[in-house]
Amino acid sequence: MSEANLLLADEELTLLAATERQANWRRLWFELRRSTKGLVGAIIVTVAIVAAVGAPLLAPYSPTDQVVEDKFAPPSFSHPFGADNLGRDILSRTLYGGRVSLAIGFLVVAIAATVGSILGGIAGYWGGFVDTLIMRLVDLQLSFPFILLAMIFLAILGPGFWSVLIALAVALWVNYARLVRGESLKLRELEFVQAAQTIGVSKRRIVFSHILPNVMQSILVLATLDMAFVIIFESSLTFLGLGIQPPTASWGIMLSDGRNYLQESPWMSVFPGAAIVLTVVGINLFGDWLRDVLDPSLQVR
Repeated sequence: MSEANLLLADEELTLLAATERQANWRRLWFELRRSTKGLVGAIIVTVAIVAAVGAPLLAPYSPTDQVVEDKFAPPSFSHPFGADNLGRDILSRTLYGGRVSLAIGFLVVAIAATVGSILGGIAGYWGGFVDTLIMRLVDLQLSFPFILLAMIFLAILGPGFWSVLIALAVALWVNYARLVRGESLKLRELEFVQAAQTIGVSKRRIVFSHILPNVMQSILVLATLDMAFVIIFESSLTFLGLGIQPPTASWGIMLSDGRNYLQESPWMSVFPGAAIVLTVVGINLFGDWLRDVLDPSLQVR
C-alpha cells in the first residue's frame, strides 16, 4: 500500500473516531441538563470561575490596601464581608484569593494530566522495556507519601506560587500515568487500533491520534476530582506557611490570619473557609456526576 493510501486510510479512521467522540460529548451535555447534581456542581464551579476571573471588576477595594480605621470592621454595607486585622477588605481578598487557588488547581492538573497521560499512553501501547521503565518510576514515586514528596520539593524550591505548582504537579502525574496505561492496554487490542497498525501507522501517531483521544473522558473525570484535592492541599500548605506568601491574597493565608481572631472577628475565617468549601463541593458534585455518566460499571442496566 502506498504512503498516500496509508495516510488516507488513517485519516478515515481518525475521522470516524472523532465523530464518535463528538457524539459522546453531545450526550454528556444532554445528560448534564437532566442531572440536578451535575447541574448544581457546574453552576457552582462556573460562578467560582467567573468571580475569580472578574475579581478586578467585582472587588470593591484593592486586596492589599490597609486602612487603619477599618481594622476588624464587621460586615456592613461598605465591607460586605468585613475587614481583617490590617483593615483590608475581606470580600476583595476572597475574590482575589480565588484567582490564586483556581489558577494553581487548573495549572497543576493540566501539567500533571498532560505529562502523566503521555507517559501512560506510551507505556501501555509500547510495552516491553519502555513500559517497565516508566511504571517502575511510578512505583518508586508512589512509595513516598504525597505530603512528604510535596514538602521535599517545597524545601528545595522554597515557598511561593511556582514552587507549590511544581511540587503538586510532580506529585500528581503518576495517577494519570497509571490510569492511561490501563486504558491503553485495553485500547491497543481493539479493532480500530489494530487496523491502524495493519496499514503501517507509526506508534507515535497511534498514541496521540487514537489512544489518548479515546481516554480523554476518563482523564477528565480524574482531573475534575483532582482539582478539588489541589485546592484543599494548596490552602493547607499556605496555612502552614509553606505555600503562597503575603501580601498575595490567598484563601489559605486568610485562614491563617484569622485563626487568632476567631472569637472577636470570626468573619476573617468564615468567608474564605466558605469559599473553599463551596468551590470544592461544586467541583466534587460535578466530578461525581461525570464519573456516574462515563463509568460503564456504574450504569444501571
